Amino acid sequence: MPGPKKYPSAKTIAKEVSKTLEELYPETPIPLQHSDSYTLLIAVLLSAQCTDERVNKVTPFLFAKANTPLEMVKLTVGEIEEIIRPCGLSPRKSRAIHELSQILLDKYESQVPESFEDLEALPGVGHKTASVVMSQAFGHPAFPVDTHIHRLAWRWQLSEAKNVEQTERDLKVLFPKKIWNKLHLQIIFFGREHCPARQHNPYSCPICSRFGKAKLFEEFDSAVKKKSK
Repeated sequence: MPGPKKYPSAKTIAKEVSKTLEELYPETPIPLQHSDSYTLLIAVLLSAQCTDERVNKVTPFLFAKANTPLEMVKLTVGEIEEIIRPCGLSPRKSRAIHELSQILLDKYESQVPESFEDLEALPGVGHKTASVVMSQAFGHPAFPVDTHIHRLAWRWQLSEAKNVEQTERDLKVLFPKKIWNKLHLQIIFFGREHCPARQHNPYSCPICSRFGKAKLFEEFDSAVKKKSK
C-alpha cells in the first residue's frame, strides 16, 4: 500500500500534526527528573548523547550528594565524573558541571539565569539546553530541537533543513508560539512511541502514514523486499 501521493502545504500538515499530538499526549510531563531550575539544568546537560532514562538513573545519586551550586563545587571534578560516568562524555560533562556551578555562585547568587544569553555563556550549555531550561523551568516560549525532532520534522515534510538550528526556525514559523513548549515534548513522546530512528514502519505511523515523505515508503518497501529474498 503506497504512502501519500499528494501532500498539503507544510502549514496544513503542521495543523494536523498538532491536532494528532494533542489527542495522543494531552499531558506532557517533563521527562527528566528534577526539583528546580538548577537540577533541571544539570539533568539536561547530562542528557547530551544519553537517554533520559539513563540520566534519571544517575541523577538521584548525584543530587543526593549535591543539588545546589554550593554543594556541587564542594565535590571534586573526579567525584562528579565517577557518578555521572554511565551518561557518557563524563570528563567533559563533569568539568562543565563544576565550572558552571562555580559561575552560578560567583555571578548569579546561586540562581540559574533566566535568559538565553546568560545560559548559553555557561560551560557545557548550548542553545538546545538553554531552550529546555527557558521553556520548562521558566515558562518562556522556546522550541528546543534535537536530532530526534529534526528527523521527524523532515519525515513529516515540515522542514528540509540540514541542521537543527534551521529546523528550529522552520518549526517556529509553522506552529503558534503559545504551543511551542508543550509541542516539543509531544513530538519527543511521539517519536519514542511511534516514529523511531530505526526499524520504523511508516505505514503504521499515525503521522507518517498520512504525511510522510515518499522516500520513507520507498526505503521501507526496499528493505522488506531484501528481507523476503
